[in-house]
Amino acid sequence: MQSCRKFDPRRRAGRSPDGALGGRDGRRNLGAPAWRRAAGATGRAEETGVSIGWLKDLWFGYVKDAVDIVLVAAVIYYLILLVRGTRAMQLVKGLVVIVGIWLVSSVLGLSTLRWLVSQAFSLGVVAVLVLFQPELRRALEHLGSGQMFRRRGFRREGAVGEGTVEAILQAADYLSKRRIGALIAVERDVGLKEYIETGVPLGATVTKELLIQLFIPNTPLHDGAAIIVGDAVAAASCYLPLTENPAIHQSLGTRHRAAIGLSEATDAVVVVVSEETGDVSVAVGGHLARGLGAEALRALLMETFELGDDKRAERRFASWGWRKRDG
Repeated sequence: MQSCRKFDPRRRAGRSPDGALGGRDGRRNLGAPAWRRAAGATGRAEETGVSIGWLKDLWFGYVKDAVDIVLVAAVIYYLILLVRGTRAMQLVKGLVVIVGIWLVSSVLGLSTLRWLVSQAFSLGVVAVLVLFQPELRRALEHLGSGQMFRRRGFRREGAVGEGTVEAILQAADYLSKRRIGALIAVERDVGLKEYIETGVPLGATVTKELLIQLFIPNTPLHDGAAIIVGDAVAAASCYLPLTENPAIHQSLGTRHRAAIGLSEATDAVVVVVSEETGDVSVAVGGHLARGLGAEALRALLMETFELGDDKRAERRFASWGWRKRDG
């Protein structure tokens, strides 16, 4: 006689009496008790936490310090590029000396000397803001113009074209042979609107004949600078700021001082023709390259405006230190 077994709906559904899913097949454990499922979830969470914790340890232990060092080194390198060859470079050397004295006084326990150096450093910050305002302005304008992040070889809209550079070269050669003084400023990333407004607006396409005519003696617009924006002469007879750099040689006249002054305040390229010697010079970044021949001038302008095959002009001239008779 078969024994009567009480009907249990959990068995029909594939569940064992204790609530585990799978019934006869104990190999599956999809319906484990709540405490077992919670334990499994906790285990997986712990595994995820371990992996995330490992990444955190790697970041806070090594990667963060490496990134910090690289960023600080990049900032220092960029600042050195900005101040190299300017008056601010002497300031950097002075700061290095002050920091060295402070470290020595700290190591030797010279509290009075350390206090004096600390006070001098605090006052020096205010003095730097006042004395080196042109250099600070140039650095901020350089940063705001996006040159730090601009890709080499990328020419922005409205940039100077090869035709304009060729017209400048031909005009400079013509004026140089006849010893006719000239001052031509070419805008780059930093706008020259405030200087354009001091002259007579033109808005004419740049040509060799126009540039020559502007600087013929005794003509209405020969005195002052011609400012080129893109491929047009924006204005003529403009007034440019004179440099206040005491290291400039006394033999340099007003045109050369104005060229250096504008290049200190902006990133413009300024071409100068001396009416006394006929020499052609170029001012960029507060430096003056003098006595350039036709081929040297062509190479400089083509590379500076990134029109030639080699687009490393500024870095190359920076490495030279503008040794070509800077004073």
